[in-house]
Amino acid sequence: MTTPAAINASLRGDNALPLRPTSQVMQLERLGAMHQSRLSFMRILIRRIMRERWQIAPAHFELDDQGYGTVVYEVRTPHDLFSFVLFSDYLSPEERNDRVIATQWDLTMALVAGSVEPEYLEQLRQNVPKQEAGRVDARVLVLSRANRSARNFDTVVEQLSAGRQPDVAQIARVGYLYRTTAVYGSGKLGMADWEKVSSHFPDFARPFSAEMFVCWMLRNFSLLQAEHIARHRAPETFRSMEPEIKRYFGIGNSTGLGMAPYLINHPQLINRWVEMRELALARVRTLGQLDDRRRLDLRELIDRCTSHMQDTVTEDPWQSDNNRQVLKDLEALHNRVTAGLESWDQLLRWSEGHCSLQGQELLVSILLELYPELVEDLEDYMSAEEYLDLDPLMPVRELQQVIEQRYDWTLQIDFGADGARETFWYRSEEKMEPRLGSASCDEGREKQMALGVAYAVRKCYDQLCEYVQQHPDHTTARFMVARPKLRGIVRRIQSMNRCVYGDIQANLLDRDVLPMHLLRAKLAFFGVSKFDPRSRLWVRNTMFQGAPLMEEIGRTFNDDWFMPLAPQR
Repeated sequence: MTTPAAINASLRGDNALPLRPTSQVMQLERLGAMHQSRLSFMRILIRRIMRERWQIAPAHFELDDQGYGTVVYEVRTPHDLFSFVLFSDYLSPEERNDRVIATQWDLTMALVAGSVEPEYLEQLRQNVPKQEAGRVDARVLVLSRANRSARNFDTVVEQLSAGRQPDVAQIARVGYLYRTTAVYGSGKLGMADWEKVSSHFPDFARPFSAEMFVCWMLRNFSLLQAEHIARHRAPETFRSMEPEIKRYFGIGNSTGLGMAPYLINHPQLINRWVEMRELALARVRTLGQLDDRRRLDLRELIDRCTSHMQDTVTEDPWQSDNNRQVLKDLEALHNRVTAGLESWDQLLRWSEGHCSLQGQELLVSILLELYPELVEDLEDYMSAEEYLDLDPLMPVRELQQVIEQRYDWTLQIDFGADGARETFWYRSEEKMEPRLGSASCDEGREKQMALGVAYAVRKCYDQLCEYVQQHPDHTTARFMVARPKLRGIVRRIQSMNRCVYGDIQANLLDRDVLPMHLLRAKLAFFGVSKFDPRSRLWVRNTMFQGAPLMEEIGRTFNDDWFMPLAPQR
């Protein structure tokens, strides 16, 4: 199998364009400006399902007239058999809560290896609805829960029962019937860990593939349940939802700080995600043929993105300003393309001087959309083994040079400035979820999580410089004996020096750090859209809007649901 390095080398001819520099790509604000693309995990998953024609059918369907009960779908893939188990329970309005402190939900779900026999189904019934309070075994790959949309679900049921179609304008405002508040995997609560999933279940061996599949199945069930309730409420007048309207429904998601530490604690994996996206862009800039058809496709995609952004609703002033700026960027891009275009490189360089970061990164996603033949094979390289090892034989002078070259950005931060070390990250005892504290008003800094990579590098560098002056010929091993507390950060520095992109370039301890950028970056890799921040610490968004439906498996599939538009009525 061709390695990413070999793929990259294929671009390194005399006329090949280099990858965008680390100092540009790994800025926190730019990472937080990314959008979904052909390499987002939802897109990768749907391509696999549709092209391999997975067989998904209910093996157990027990819902009452109000949509409460138990449903089990059997999922036959090219390699295995899985079961998607779902429990639907009544939830009073007073108990509905999207925060992590909630203890009850409208729906709870699990993705399980193999078929589910009655005894095991009962075991799941006793534990899955409890979520964190329950316990599951290693047959479970993913655990999740979701709540109905207060603004959409009942209204859609009423419309269908009366023989009307859902209001498209309302779907544009709230593009889902259910919103998931957590999707757990990778060994939590007794589930199968990532090593087992990636080595034993090839259908879900790509990052977050099983988690994304559960969200897609939830989206399909939400549509089925709404029709089920409406049909039983008024069988004489009920009318099924039209397919194009069904596709416009996604699944909602609420994401908080729990995602943020992942990007810091898995630097080699994040490096790989960024590397593949940048390699795809380099391929387009170098190999992408620019002809009349591509120009037309580009204008159509710019117009589509414009309509999609106009349909995005948020009450957050910061996000509203961003969306308005992106619309200005898209208008400017449209005018620039209409005026004439010589190369993709020319357009990208023009955008860097005339568009916001979000406009620039949206253009990257658009360009990747134009060339599936140059992009999609890179989906096979989105995984990376996270292994930070120490090189004890590296001379301390070389270690010093690595920091000065690869971590020069940390040396430019004044950690003695007011507010530069005010924020600390900790994990709550009650829910074991990440939280932000302020050193000026909160206690507990001594229990902070080790997410201040920039400050740790700077402390290491300062002590290393002193050591080099005294022992210029020593190795890293001798330095570690003298400074054993620095072992972790030295291991990270040496290991990330082998990566193309490395660490996110930001001081996460700064008073004004915006965790939303971290959330946005990871969600963009997932493939979500329509970001709606509810504070600087959590965001609502929409998943799988425009994606194919479960009943469309086996039909012609063109993977053309990037930035979906409202169906015309």
